[in-house]
Amino acid sequence: MAEKEKVVLAYSGGLDTTTIIPWLKEHYDYDVICCCVNVGQGEELDGLEERAKYSGASKLYIEDVVDEFCDEYVVPCVQAGAVYENKYLLGTSMARPLIAKKLVEVARKEGAVAICHGATGKGNDQVRFELGIKALAPDLKIIAPWRCNETWNMQSREDEIAYCEAHGITLPFSADSSYSRDRNLWHISHEGLELEDPSCAPNFDHVLVLSVSPEKAPDEAESLSLTFEKGVPVALNGKAMKVSEIITELNTLGGKHGIGIVDIVENRVVGMKSRGVYETPGGTILMEAHKQLEELITDRDTFAFKKMVATKYSDVVYEGKWFTPLREALQAFIVSTEEKMTGVVNMKLYKGNIIKQGTTSPYSMYSESLASFATGELYDHHDAEGFINLFGLSLKVRAMIDQNNNK
Repeated sequence: MAEKEKVVLAYSGGLDTTTIIPWLKEHYDYDVICCCVNVGQGEELDGLEERAKYSGASKLYIEDVVDEFCDEYVVPCVQAGAVYENKYLLGTSMARPLIAKKLVEVARKEGAVAICHGATGKGNDQVRFELGIKALAPDLKIIAPWRCNETWNMQSREDEIAYCEAHGITLPFSADSSYSRDRNLWHISHEGLELEDPSCAPNFDHVLVLSVSPEKAPDEAESLSLTFEKGVPVALNGKAMKVSEIITELNTLGGKHGIGIVDIVENRVVGMKSRGVYETPGGTILMEAHKQLEELITDRDTFAFKKMVATKYSDVVYEGKWFTPLREALQAFIVSTEEKMTGVVNMKLYKGNIIKQGTTSPYSMYSESLASFATGELYDHHDAEGFINLFGLSLKVRAMIDQNNNK
Protein backbone atom coordinates (compact mmCIF):
# COMPACT_ATOMS: atom_id res chain seq x y z
CA MET A 1 0.00 0.00 0.00
CA ALA A 2 1.40 3.36 -1.02
CA GLU A 3 2.29 5.72 1.77
CA LYS A 4 -0.04 8.70 2.05
CA GLU A 5 1.25 12.17 1.31
CA LYS A 6 1.74 14.33 4.38
CA VAL A 7 0.49 17.77 5.31
CA VAL A 8 1.76 19.85 8.24
CA LEU A 9 -1.06 21.66 10.05
CA ALA A 10 -0.38 24.75 12.15
CA TYR A 11 -2.21 23.51 15.25
CA SER A 12 -3.38 25.51 18.26
CA GLY A 13 -5.75 22.98 19.79
CA GLY A 14 -8.73 25.29 19.34
CA LEU A 15 -11.97 24.35 17.63
CA ASP A 16 -10.96 25.68 14.19
CA THR A 17 -7.70 23.79 13.83
CA THR A 18 -9.12 20.66 15.48
CA THR A 19 -11.93 20.63 12.92
CA ILE A 20 -9.40 20.98 10.12
CA ILE A 21 -7.81 17.59 10.97
CA PRO A 22 -10.76 15.40 9.85
CA TRP A 23 -11.52 17.86 7.03
CA LEU A 24 -8.01 17.39 5.59
CA LYS A 25 -8.32 13.62 5.82
CA GLU A 26 -11.73 13.65 4.15
CA HIS A 27 -10.96 15.98 1.25
CA TYR A 28 -7.24 15.34 0.65
CA ASP A 29 -6.63 11.91 2.19
CA TYR A 30 -3.46 13.29 3.75
CA ASP A 31 -1.52 11.96 6.71
CA VAL A 32 -1.94 14.95 9.05
CA ILE A 33 1.11 16.06 11.05
CA CYS A 34 0.21 18.73 13.59
CA CYS A 35 2.71 21.36 14.65
CA CYS A 36 2.23 23.75 17.54
CA VAL A 37 4.88 26.44 17.87
CA ASN A 38 5.33 27.60 21.46
CA VAL A 39 5.97 31.34 21.44
CA GLY A 40 4.90 31.73 25.06
CA GLN A 41 1.16 31.10 24.94
CA GLY A 42 1.41 29.19 28.23
CA GLU A 43 -1.48 27.01 29.37
CA GLU A 44 -2.90 26.86 25.86
CA LEU A 45 -0.44 23.98 25.25
CA ASP A 46 -1.91 21.68 27.90
CA GLY A 47 -3.35 18.42 26.54
CA LEU A 48 -2.57 19.21 22.90
CA GLU A 49 -1.03 15.87 21.92
CA GLU A 50 -3.99 13.85 23.18
CA ARG A 51 -6.44 16.18 21.43
CA ALA A 52 -4.56 16.15 18.12
CA LYS A 53 -4.25 12.38 17.95
CA TYR A 54 -7.82 11.82 19.12
CA SER A 55 -8.96 14.08 16.27
CA GLY A 56 -7.08 12.02 13.68
CA ALA A 57 -3.54 13.42 13.50
CA SER A 58 -0.74 10.89 13.32
CA LYS A 59 1.77 13.04 15.14
CA LEU A 60 2.16 16.33 17.01
CA TYR A 61 5.27 18.47 17.17
CA ILE A 62 5.52 21.09 19.89
CA GLU A 63 8.35 23.41 18.94
CA ASP A 64 9.56 25.48 21.90
CA VAL A 65 10.95 28.67 20.41
CA VAL A 66 10.30 31.19 23.21
CA ASP A 67 13.93 32.29 23.48
CA GLU A 68 14.39 32.41 19.70
CA PHE A 69 11.21 34.49 19.46
CA CYS A 70 12.46 36.96 22.07
CA ASP A 71 16.08 37.18 20.92
CA GLU A 72 15.66 37.18 17.14
CA TYR A 73 12.22 38.71 16.57
CA VAL A 74 11.18 40.76 19.60
CA VAL A 75 14.54 42.43 20.28
CA PRO A 76 14.98 43.67 16.67
CA CYS A 77 11.51 45.24 16.84
CA VAL A 78 12.32 46.90 20.17
CA GLN A 79 15.58 48.24 18.79
CA ALA A 80 13.77 49.55 15.73
CA GLY A 81 11.10 51.22 17.83
CA ALA A 82 8.60 49.47 15.56
CA VAL A 83 5.02 50.46 16.42
CA TYR A 84 2.32 50.04 13.78
CA GLU A 85 0.07 53.08 13.32
CA ASN A 86 1.48 54.64 16.50
CA LYS A 87 -0.15 52.10 18.83
CA TYR A 88 0.26 48.43 17.95
CA LEU A 89 3.45 46.80 19.25
CA LEU A 90 3.29 44.02 16.63
CA GLY A 91 2.80 41.10 19.02
CA THR A 92 1.08 38.79 16.54
CA SER A 93 2.91 40.18 13.52
CA MET A 94 6.43 39.34 14.68
CA ALA A 95 5.49 35.83 15.86
CA ARG A 96 4.00 34.67 12.54
CA PRO A 97 7.26 34.57 10.52
CA LEU A 98 8.89 32.38 13.16
CA ILE A 99 5.88 30.06 13.19
CA ALA A 100 6.05 29.83 9.38
CA LYS A 101 9.76 29.02 9.62
CA LYS A 102 9.12 26.16 12.07
CA LEU A 103 6.25 24.79 9.96
CA VAL A 104 8.62 24.64 7.00
CA GLU A 105 11.30 22.91 9.07
CA VAL A 106 8.81 20.24 10.21
CA ALA A 107 7.51 19.84 6.66
CA ARG A 108 11.06 19.22 5.41
CA LYS A 109 11.76 16.75 8.22
CA GLU A 110 8.56 14.82 7.50
CA GLY A 111 8.80 15.04 3.71
CA ALA A 112 5.40 16.77 3.58
CA VAL A 113 4.00 18.18 0.36
CA ALA A 114 1.81 20.86 1.91
CA ILE A 115 1.30 23.19 4.86
CA CYS A 116 -2.15 24.08 6.15
CA HIS A 117 -3.16 26.99 8.40
CA GLY A 118 -6.45 28.01 9.97
CA ALA A 119 -6.33 31.75 9.33
CA THR A 120 -9.47 33.27 7.88
CA GLY A 121 -9.79 34.94 4.49
CA LYS A 122 -10.37 38.34 6.10
CA GLY A 123 -7.36 38.66 8.34
CA ASN A 124 -3.69 39.53 8.26
CA ASP A 125 -2.39 36.14 9.41
CA GLN A 126 -3.10 34.37 6.12
CA VAL A 127 -0.78 36.91 4.47
CA ARG A 128 1.93 36.58 7.11
CA PHE A 129 1.95 32.78 7.17
CA GLU A 130 1.92 32.42 3.42
CA LEU A 131 4.57 35.05 2.68
CA GLY A 132 6.84 33.31 5.18
CA ILE A 133 6.22 29.88 3.65
CA LYS A 134 6.68 31.16 0.09
CA ALA A 135 9.96 32.83 1.04
CA LEU A 136 11.38 29.71 2.69
CA ALA A 137 9.76 26.85 0.72
CA PRO A 138 8.26 28.02 -2.59
CA ASP A 139 7.65 24.41 -3.66
CA LEU A 140 5.26 23.54 -0.84
CA LYS A 141 1.52 23.68 -1.40
CA ILE A 142 -0.44 25.94 0.96
CA ILE A 143 -3.96 25.00 2.08
CA ALA A 144 -6.23 27.60 3.69
CA PRO A 145 -9.56 25.89 4.50
CA TRP A 146 -11.45 29.12 5.15
CA ARG A 147 -10.85 30.05 1.51
CA CYS A 148 -11.97 26.64 0.19
CA ASN A 149 -15.59 27.58 -0.49
CA GLU A 150 -16.51 24.33 -2.22
CA THR A 151 -15.43 22.00 0.59
CA TRP A 152 -15.33 24.13 3.76
CA ASN A 153 -19.00 24.81 4.43
CA MET A 154 -18.81 25.67 8.11
CA GLN A 155 -19.72 29.21 9.09
CA SER A 156 -20.06 28.99 12.86
CA ARG A 157 -18.78 27.20 15.94
CA GLU A 158 -21.98 25.16 15.96
CA ASP A 159 -21.21 23.98 12.41
CA GLU A 160 -17.68 22.96 13.40
CA ILE A 161 -18.81 21.08 16.51
CA ALA A 162 -21.44 19.23 14.43
CA TYR A 163 -18.79 18.34 11.80
CA CYS A 164 -16.44 16.95 14.46
CA GLU A 165 -19.22 14.91 16.05
CA ALA A 166 -20.22 13.52 12.64
CA HIS A 167 -16.64 12.27 12.33
CA GLY A 168 -16.64 10.65 15.77
CA ILE A 169 -14.83 13.49 17.55
CA THR A 170 -16.45 14.70 20.77
CA LEU A 171 -14.54 17.36 22.68
CA PRO A 172 -15.61 19.88 25.35
CA PHE A 173 -15.81 22.86 22.99
CA SER A 174 -18.45 25.47 23.72
CA ALA A 175 -20.70 26.87 21.01
CA ASP A 176 -20.80 30.19 22.85
CA SER A 177 -19.10 33.01 21.03
CA SER A 178 -16.23 34.64 22.85
CA TYR A 179 -13.43 37.03 22.03
CA SER A 180 -11.04 35.92 19.34
CA ARG A 181 -7.65 35.96 21.03
CA ASP A 182 -4.02 35.47 20.09
CA ARG A 183 -1.44 35.13 22.82
CA ASN A 184 2.32 34.87 23.05
CA LEU A 185 4.94 36.00 25.55
CA TRP A 186 4.89 39.56 24.17
CA HIS A 187 1.14 40.22 24.22
CA ILE A 188 -2.44 39.06 23.96
CA SER A 189 -4.93 40.45 21.43
CA HIS A 190 -8.70 40.53 21.66
CA GLU A 191 -11.26 40.95 18.88
CA GLY A 192 -14.99 40.31 18.54
CA LEU A 193 -18.18 40.79 20.61
CA GLU A 194 -18.65 44.45 21.67
CA LEU A 195 -15.25 45.37 20.19
CA GLU A 196 -16.69 45.00 16.68
CA ASP A 197 -18.65 48.21 17.29
CA PRO A 198 -16.19 51.12 17.61
CA SER A 199 -18.87 53.20 19.34
CA CYS A 200 -18.82 50.76 22.30
CA ALA A 201 -16.36 50.98 25.15
CA PRO A 202 -14.45 47.75 25.85
CA ASN A 203 -15.77 45.70 28.73
CA PHE A 204 -12.40 45.53 30.42
CA ASP A 205 -13.73 43.35 33.26
CA HIS A 206 -14.29 40.61 30.67
CA VAL A 207 -11.63 41.48 28.08
CA LEU A 208 -8.42 41.76 30.07
CA VAL A 209 -6.31 38.67 30.74
CA LEU A 210 -2.81 39.90 31.58
CA SER A 211 -3.73 43.23 33.15
CA VAL A 212 -6.08 45.24 35.28
CA SER A 213 -7.50 48.54 34.10
CA PRO A 214 -5.60 51.61 35.37
CA GLU A 215 -8.56 52.44 37.63
CA LYS A 216 -8.11 49.11 39.42
CA ALA A 217 -4.32 49.32 39.66
CA PRO A 218 -2.66 49.83 43.07
CA ASP A 219 -2.64 53.32 44.58
CA GLU A 220 1.10 53.03 45.21
CA ALA A 221 3.70 53.35 42.45
CA GLU A 222 6.39 50.72 41.86
CA SER A 223 9.94 51.48 40.72
CA LEU A 224 12.19 49.38 38.50
CA SER A 225 15.41 49.61 36.51
CA LEU A 226 16.36 48.04 33.18
CA THR A 227 19.92 47.54 31.99
CA PHE A 228 20.73 47.44 28.26
CA GLU A 229 23.88 46.37 26.41
CA LYS A 230 24.00 47.33 22.74
CA GLY A 231 20.24 47.75 22.71
CA VAL A 232 19.54 44.36 24.28
CA PRO A 233 17.91 44.20 27.75
CA VAL A 234 20.20 42.16 29.99
CA ALA A 235 19.08 42.86 33.56
CA LEU A 236 16.00 43.82 35.55
CA ASN A 237 16.54 45.60 38.88
CA GLY A 238 20.22 44.72 38.63
CA LYS A 239 19.62 40.98 38.20
CA ALA A 240 21.02 39.46 35.00
CA MET A 241 18.31 37.62 33.07
CA LYS A 242 17.48 36.27 29.62
CA VAL A 243 15.27 38.49 27.47
CA SER A 244 12.40 36.02 27.82
CA GLU A 245 12.72 36.13 31.61
CA ILE A 246 12.77 39.93 31.63
CA ILE A 247 9.61 40.07 29.51
CA THR A 248 7.90 37.53 31.79
CA GLU A 249 8.70 39.59 34.89
CA LEU A 250 7.72 42.86 33.21
CA ASN A 251 4.40 41.32 32.15
CA THR A 252 3.60 40.68 35.80
CA LEU A 253 4.69 44.15 36.92
CA GLY A 254 3.07 45.97 34.03
CA GLY A 255 -0.15 43.98 34.23
CA LYS A 256 -0.43 44.78 37.93
CA HIS A 257 -0.23 48.51 37.20
CA GLY A 258 -2.45 48.66 34.10
CA ILE A 259 0.41 49.32 31.68
CA GLY A 260 0.16 48.76 27.92
CA ILE A 261 -3.60 48.43 27.28
CA VAL A 262 -4.37 49.68 23.77
CA ASP A 263 -7.75 50.04 22.05
CA ILE A 264 -7.13 50.58 18.33
CA VAL A 265 -8.93 50.66 15.01
CA GLU A 266 -6.17 49.56 12.62
CA ASN A 267 -5.82 49.22 8.87
CA ARG A 268 -5.41 45.56 7.95
CA VAL A 269 -3.21 44.42 5.08
CA VAL A 270 -6.27 43.17 3.19
CA GLY A 271 -7.80 46.63 3.08
CA MET A 272 -10.43 46.72 5.83
CA LYS A 273 -10.36 48.40 9.21
CA SER A 274 -10.43 46.24 12.33
CA ARG A 275 -10.92 47.13 15.98
CA GLY A 276 -9.09 45.29 18.72
CA VAL A 277 -7.73 45.56 22.23
CA TYR A 278 -4.10 44.64 22.87
CA GLU A 279 -2.44 43.95 26.20
CA THR A 280 1.32 44.36 26.04
CA PRO A 281 2.37 45.19 29.60
CA GLY A 282 5.99 44.06 29.57
CA GLY A 283 6.56 45.05 25.97
CA THR A 284 5.31 48.59 26.57
CA ILE A 285 7.76 49.03 29.46
CA LEU A 286 10.62 47.61 27.41
CA MET A 287 9.88 49.83 24.41
CA GLU A 288 9.65 52.93 26.60
CA ALA A 289 12.91 52.09 28.39
CA HIS A 290 14.74 51.68 25.08
CA LYS A 291 13.27 54.97 23.86
CA GLN A 292 14.51 56.79 26.97
CA LEU A 293 18.00 55.41 26.49
CA GLU A 294 17.93 56.27 22.80
CA GLU A 295 17.05 59.93 23.37
CA LEU A 296 20.10 60.24 25.63
CA ILE A 297 22.57 58.62 23.23
CA THR A 298 21.48 59.07 19.59
CA ASP A 299 22.50 62.19 17.67
CA ARG A 300 19.85 64.45 16.15
CA ASP A 301 20.18 63.43 12.49
CA THR A 302 20.26 59.70 13.22
CA PHE A 303 17.36 60.07 15.62
CA ALA A 304 15.24 61.80 12.97
CA PHE A 305 16.11 59.29 10.25
CA LYS A 306 15.49 56.35 12.55
CA LYS A 307 11.93 57.55 13.11
CA MET A 308 11.31 57.09 9.39
CA VAL A 309 12.99 53.69 9.46
CA ALA A 310 10.84 52.66 12.42
CA THR A 311 7.65 53.49 10.53
CA LYS A 312 8.74 51.51 7.47
CA TYR A 313 10.04 48.64 9.57
CA SER A 314 6.73 48.35 11.43
CA ASP A 315 4.84 48.30 8.11
CA VAL A 316 7.14 45.57 6.75
CA VAL A 317 6.69 43.40 9.85
CA TYR A 318 2.94 44.00 10.00
CA GLU A 319 2.58 42.93 6.38
CA GLY A 320 4.45 39.67 6.94
CA LYS A 321 7.54 40.64 4.93
CA TRP A 322 10.08 39.44 7.50
CA PHE A 323 12.08 37.25 5.12
CA THR A 324 12.77 40.01 2.59
CA PRO A 325 15.85 41.98 1.49
CA LEU A 326 14.16 45.21 2.63
CA ARG A 327 13.64 44.01 6.20
CA GLU A 328 17.23 42.77 6.32
CA ALA A 329 18.55 46.08 4.96
CA LEU A 330 16.51 48.09 7.48
CA GLN A 331 17.79 45.75 10.19
CA ALA A 332 21.38 46.42 9.21
CA PHE A 333 20.85 50.16 9.74
CA ILE A 334 19.12 49.54 13.08
CA VAL A 335 21.93 47.30 14.31
CA SER A 336 24.45 50.06 13.55
CA THR A 337 22.48 52.48 15.74
CA GLU A 338 22.58 50.06 18.69
CA GLU A 339 26.36 49.78 18.99
CA LYS A 340 26.45 52.28 21.89
CA MET A 341 22.92 51.72 23.20
CA THR A 342 24.17 50.74 26.65
CA GLY A 343 22.97 52.05 29.99
CA VAL A 344 20.48 51.88 32.84
CA VAL A 345 16.94 53.22 32.69
CA ASN A 346 14.99 53.87 35.89
CA MET A 347 11.20 54.12 35.79
CA LYS A 348 8.14 54.17 38.00
CA LEU A 349 4.83 52.46 37.18
CA TYR A 350 1.61 54.06 38.33
CA LYS A 351 -1.96 53.47 37.12
CA GLY A 352 -1.20 52.94 33.47
CA ASN A 353 1.68 55.43 33.37
CA ILE A 354 5.42 54.93 32.96
CA ILE A 355 7.23 57.77 34.70
CA LYS A 356 10.91 58.61 34.15
CA GLN A 357 13.19 58.27 37.14
CA GLY A 358 16.55 58.95 35.50
CA THR A 359 18.71 57.37 32.80
CA THR A 360 22.49 56.85 32.71
CA SER A 361 24.87 55.71 29.98
CA PRO A 362 28.64 55.84 29.40
CA TYR A 363 27.77 56.97 25.86
CA SER A 364 25.38 59.75 26.81
CA MET A 365 25.62 62.77 24.51
CA TYR A 366 24.00 64.95 27.14
CA SER A 367 26.42 67.52 28.53
CA GLU A 368 25.30 69.38 31.62
CA SER A 369 27.82 72.14 31.00
CA LEU A 370 26.42 72.65 27.49
CA ALA A 371 22.76 72.37 28.45
CA SER A 372 23.01 74.59 31.53
CA PHE A 373 21.83 78.19 31.29
CA ALA A 374 25.13 79.14 32.85
CA THR A 375 27.95 79.88 30.40
CA GLY A 376 30.34 76.96 30.02
CA GLU A 377 33.71 76.58 28.36
CA LEU A 378 32.40 74.61 25.36
CA TYR A 379 29.76 77.09 24.28
CA ASP A 380 29.97 80.80 23.57
CA HIS A 381 26.57 82.46 23.36
CA HIS A 382 27.91 84.89 20.77
CA ASP A 383 28.51 82.01 18.33
CA ALA A 384 24.75 81.60 18.02
CA GLU A 385 24.39 84.86 16.10
CA GLY A 386 26.52 83.69 13.17
CA PHE A 387 24.82 80.31 13.16
CA ILE A 388 21.35 81.86 13.03
CA ASN A 389 22.40 84.21 10.20
CA LEU A 390 23.55 81.26 8.07
CA PHE A 391 20.76 78.92 9.14
CA GLY A 392 18.12 81.50 8.26
CA LEU A 393 19.83 82.90 5.14
CA SER A 394 17.43 81.35 2.61
CA LEU A 395 14.44 82.64 4.60
CA LYS A 396 15.89 86.14 4.63
CA VAL A 397 16.74 86.08 0.89
CA ARG A 398 13.20 84.92 -0.01
CA ALA A 399 11.66 87.63 2.17
CA MET A 400 13.87 90.31 0.54
CA ILE A 401 12.86 89.16 -2.98
CA ASP A 402 9.18 89.16 -2.02
CA GLN A 403 9.60 92.60 -0.50
CA ASN A 404 11.15 93.98 -3.72
CA ASN A 405 8.52 92.36 -5.94
CA ASN A 406 5.69 93.87 -3.90
CA LYS A 407 6.94 97.44 -4.22
